[in-house]
Amino acid sequence: MAAKTLNLDNFLPYRLSIASNALSGRIATEYQNRFGLKIPEWRLMAVLGEGKPMTQRELVEATRMDKVTVNRAAKVLADRRLIARQAHEADGRSHHLELTETGRSLYDMIVPAALASEERLEAQISASERATLMSILAKLIAAAEDYD
Repeated sequence: MAAKTLNLDNFLPYRLSIASNALSGRIATEYQNRFGLKIPEWRLMAVLGEGKPMTQRELVEATRMDKVTVNRAAKVLADRRLIARQAHEADGRSHHLELTETGRSLYDMIVPAALASEERLEAQISASERATLMSILAKLIAAAEDYD
């Protein structure tokens, strides 16, 4: 019996990774050049920009980045005074992170650029295709989380 071969062009995890890398790479270049932020730093700012202070553990969960990446990004943002740490009332070992006034100002500058990038990308697909894609992605994420 012949061994099966893997056709990467039709292998869904590979195609999703390629698409993600292409989109992230495009955005990363823009954010680095215009705002001095790497993707992990922007992801933290984007989550914190929703207004709720969060612990690093909550940020790991929200961004799906590993603990080390979140820690490094938080340190960079804190060093730039874009986020502030406040002691967690219930857990002295933990801190809540939130955008500073400077961080909020930068966030408010980036959001229009982020939405414009999304709009340029989405111009390639219809509203129906976007809705279908979002539904499929939600199903794939749920399946990956339930994967044994």
